[in-house]
Amino acid sequence: MTRHLFTSESVTEGHPDKICDQISDTILDTHLSQDPKSRVAAEVVVNTGLVLVTGEITSKSKVDYAKLVRQKIAEIGYTEANNGFSANSCAILVALDEQSADIAQGVNAAQECREQGSQDDWDAIGSGDQGIMFGYACQETPELMPLPISLAHRLARQLAIARKTGKLPYLRPDGKTQVTVVYENGQPVGIDTILISTQHTEEISQAEIYQDLWPVVVEPSFAEINIKPSEYTRFLVNPTGQFIIGGPQGDSGLTGRKIIVDTYGGYSRHGGGAFSGKDPTKVDRTAAYACRYIAKNIVAAGLADKCEVQLSYAIGVAKPVSIFVETFGTGKLPQADLLALIEQNFELRPAGLIHTFNLQFLPHERSGRFYQDVAAYGHFGRTDLDLPWERLDKVAVLREAIAVAAI
Repeated sequence: MTRHLFTSESVTEGHPDKICDQISDTILDTHLSQDPKSRVAAEVVVNTGLVLVTGEITSKSKVDYAKLVRQKIAEIGYTEANNGFSANSCAILVALDEQSADIAQGVNAAQECREQGSQDDWDAIGSGDQGIMFGYACQETPELMPLPISLAHRLARQLAIARKTGKLPYLRPDGKTQVTVVYENGQPVGIDTILISTQHTEEISQAEIYQDLWPVVVEPSFAEINIKPSEYTRFLVNPTGQFIIGGPQGDSGLTGRKIIVDTYGGYSRHGGGAFSGKDPTKVDRTAAYACRYIAKNIVAAGLADKCEVQLSYAIGVAKPVSIFVETFGTGKLPQADLLALIEQNFELRPAGLIHTFNLQFLPHERSGRFYQDVAAYGHFGRTDLDLPWERLDKVAVLREAIAVAAI
């Protein structure tokens, strides 16, 4: 028997980096809701009393950035000046440029159109950058996500719920969670350590926080999970002794600095590209969603117990440069057959992905709110949101292909 531990972390929406991600994606939502073809690369920096909005945006939209930023910060929970960061009192600096003309020409018409004269609608948009993207799925949870990151996100969301509903009124917006899972022969069998670091008011004792977090945060987070904490599970709360100074007062924040939290908690490989603030022509985001979509449908169709998919792109070119699939010895078909199924059943050019996931128009249909809702608590495995890349609408097609091949 082989035994190992694996750990993943999550952060709450009040973490400095996550504040930046949410503001960036709120800016994206707002632009797309007015102009679906907006080109957006919005970057945000926060520090004590300061928000800097920068990046490149080309759009017909009219946006009051200061108002937008203050509304999002207030929604997250920073409304009191004594936190060192408040929606009403923070300074907001805006320094935005337009998208580079050199980049725009490759996105506006892919190489397939410019050099080969393609009339295919899906060749109308070239990749917004070069890069590699990964997606992953496994059978460890009902949402087909690795158990450590799934539990870490559940704890982080439950912390926010306890704060916002007033169950634990001394909690403040900043917080981090971490879960260490015990694996035997590659399967999760127990919980080794649960770590919660949560910002709080000055008057509450650490003993009270420790006592409250277990029934209010930990137990609800494990309610739908077969594997539960046991008497051998270590529970750590605010290991430094207190967590009063938090948010941008405690640490600066930056868009795109929590890419492992956003994806699979380190359980799968990562291409390095961040998601938030990027419009759907940018494959760092869109192709990563596609990789998850492919991997999840493959696992749900019974073609593998674990699946990782990699796509790579060249800037200005519509079709992927390469496709790779790994099933870690659990695949029910040879790799070449899986690759053929992917190529036959999944459209992977940027324009096709935008159409498949309706990425340019969802914000309008949801009254300007879509991307900002995945900017905290993970972009994958979300059971609280109807995300198009989480749907299992390719399972029947994949199973039918297998059945035909077996005849």
